[in-house]
Amino acid sequence: MKIRTLIVDDEPLARERMRSLLDGQQDITIVGECRDGREAVAAIRTEAPDLVFLDVQIPELDGFQVIEAIGPERTPVIVFVTAYDQYALQAFEVHAVDYLLKPFDEERFGRALDRARQALAHDKEKEDLSEKLISLLQDLKAPQGYMERLVVKSAGRLFFLRTEEIEWVESAGNYVCLHVKGESHLLRETMNGLEARLDPARFVRIHRTAIVNIDRIKELQPLFHGEYQVVLRDGTELTLSRGYRDRLQEVIGKEF
Repeated sequence: MKIRTLIVDDEPLARERMRSLLDGQQDITIVGECRDGREAVAAIRTEAPDLVFLDVQIPELDGFQVIEAIGPERTPVIVFVTAYDQYALQAFEVHAVDYLLKPFDEERFGRALDRARQALAHDKEKEDLSEKLISLLQDLKAPQGYMERLVVKSAGRLFFLRTEEIEWVESAGNYVCLHVKGESHLLRETMNGLEARLDPARFVRIHRTAIVNIDRIKELQPLFHGEYQVVLRDGTELTLSRGYRDRLQEVIGKEF
């Protein structure tokens, strides 16, 4: 019997890469491709795939929310796909859930596929995977400490950064741009997601597109309509939107 397989990733090149790796597998039939979490939930319910390659960082609903929507007990065998999300990687390791770390090669993809085949061939292993998914979701929902360090990939190299070194963060499409000691690093993460993992006593959202390390603020200069210009110690000038002013006042303990 063919293994009915679904590919879920918001990046067209990533979907094409997985499709090409699966095309040569005689026991695999691809039943669909999805670009976001809502499409994935609908496809899993209608197509009933046996196996899903599920990107963690996708629009609408992330990979974990897809599992929650379907229900771990009714979820197909899952191979998670992620790009340098340290917290997700740690969770996968703890709960022994298989994942592919982007960029992955053909050999690593083959190992993940073989593990999926093994799980599909044994009901007991499928039950174990369901229990692991339940445990994973419970762990992800538990309160977590704020992030102290992170790893970013740039120009083929991995950079290990302490969050206290981050001067400010700006949104960049499906990524965030971290400004650290005169250098910029892209991280595949949403502004809301990163904000939730940074210590709110140190990092403050000052605009829809900007988060600053308050230790790096040199001065505030009034603008118009309740907005301020935030000047950092390196001379960078950012805008404090009126809607975010209360939060900064709360953190620095002073009204302005």
